[in-house]
Amino acid sequence: MLNIIKLAVGCPTIEVLRERMQHPRVNGHGAVPTRTMPKRAAEVLDGGSLYRVMDGMILCRQPIIGLEACRRPDGTEGTLIVVSDDIIPVQPRTMRPFQGWRYLDPKDAPPDLGQSAGSDGVADLPPQLRRELAELALI
Repeated sequence: MLNIIKLAVGCPTIEVLRERMQHPRVNGHGAVPTRTMPKRAAEVLDGGSLYRVMDGMILCRQPIIGLEACRRPDGTEGTLIVVSDDIIPVQPRTMRPFQGWRYLDPKDAPPDLGQSAGSDGVADLPPQLRRELAELALI
């Protein structure tokens, strides 16, 4: 299994991401456009997730359910990362900006909220407070 991490440019919160995931759709699921098809597609499709960086923080993930070739608006070939509509909040973690997407090894991925040691109650905090505490390295 292998994950992908990608910036959600101009998307500051999970709520905004939910709205954005309504388009484009592939077979009833949300899809994230990107330029290149992962060379390690088989590993990504074997239970991987798309981790999303919003405003400098990894905040959530979506299970990847497919990779589809597509034609981009400029006429070039591209890829749609087809994801589950389930948006799973993760333990917030700061992340520097980067272009495109990167592979994310499962051992380096932040745990889902409520799944890590000492995170009792963190999932119940308001998202902005979780962000601020993560920026201060308190969670």
